[in-house]
Amino acid sequence: MTLTRREREILALLRRDPLAGAQSIADALGTTRAAVNVHLSNLGKKGAILGRGYILRQEHAVVVIGGANVDIKVRSLAPVAYRTSNPGRSHTSPGGVARNIAENLARLGTPTHLIAAVGQDAAGERLLSDTQAAGVRIEHVHRGPHPTGTYTAVLDADGDLVVAIADMAATDALAPEHLHTARELIGNAGLLVLDGNLSTRVLSYVLDIASATGVQTLIDPVSVPKAALLAPLFAAGRPVFAVTPNVAELGALAGRDLAGATDADDPELLRAVAVLHERGARHVWVRLGARGSLLSTLDEGRVPLAAPPAEVRDVTGAGDAMLGAFAHALLGGADPVDAARYGHAAAALTVATPATVRPDLTPRLIEDALDAPLRRTT
Repeated sequence: MTLTRREREILALLRRDPLAGAQSIADALGTTRAAVNVHLSNLGKKGAILGRGYILRQEHAVVVIGGANVDIKVRSLAPVAYRTSNPGRSHTSPGGVARNIAENLARLGTPTHLIAAVGQDAAGERLLSDTQAAGVRIEHVHRGPHPTGTYTAVLDADGDLVVAIADMAATDALAPEHLHTARELIGNAGLLVLDGNLSTRVLSYVLDIASATGVQTLIDPVSVPKAALLAPLFAAGRPVFAVTPNVAELGALAGRDLAGATDADDPELLRAVAVLHERGARHVWVRLGARGSLLSTLDEGRVPLAAPPAEVRDVTGAGDAMLGAFAHALLGGADPVDAARYGHAAAALTVATPATVRPDLTPRLIEDALDAPLRRTT
């Protein structure tokens, strides 16, 4: 959303007095009531104000839409032996890509709304209670007829993912009509985060709102199959602020085989990134695992980012922490490169714990982690 100087002046007055009339605004600015009415109309079209009383866009609130489910993590106590029983330990916690991102944002102090679907069951009640307790707004979570989703992850003795099974019927059933009451919230978000668990109907519906209102959108493809379904939604006429695939998901989004791509300067990987830029993605942030990431910005070049050192206990939730912290830093005024470094630090802190969302995550914890290498070299 781009505002003129006069529109920004009017918004500043409305922040001080949301019920100010057009004449009082005109008097304060030394202009006419008719001119102010034109500016107010334009601000409404741009989504900066809405409704009676000139309600202002929540400039620092994030709306996260996507999956919310119960995580069941099972970790082997020894190297995994396939097709037989393995000794291990299990743990159940709140999960779901969108829900995890929302909790990370809330723990970092960003006002955050979650839009998702859960069942009308005890699992859904517990999931919402835990999410709300973490500081996430849940008024627009849909309670549907399907059981609350589950994500069951099997980890090896080193904490790396072996296989995962997702039962996401509740999320699959989420439809555009379930989001109608949240339309104004979406159109007036400071930032919108979507995960690829959503149906293409819902994604298209939300992207249209964001495009019409100028809301910056971040998209996590989630998986290769989901990325393949998401690919047709990328179009130059409906731009997105950032998309955050891993290499395999990037290949699915761009329709290219990236099986041999391993480095940030791989020609095939860079061609796939260029495809997404051509389809309207301003920032393409490719996750390269232990090798860090590549942040490519339309017209502004590419920056490879090293992953900070981390003692890995559990990789589950690392990408969600990375994206949540990235969004938090962007809203705080960081440029995308610094925001990506901030995200890397949050991911490293998260994998060092057994929790999917680190419960003690704070901006100070991340800032200390970012400063640690500097302290070691001075």
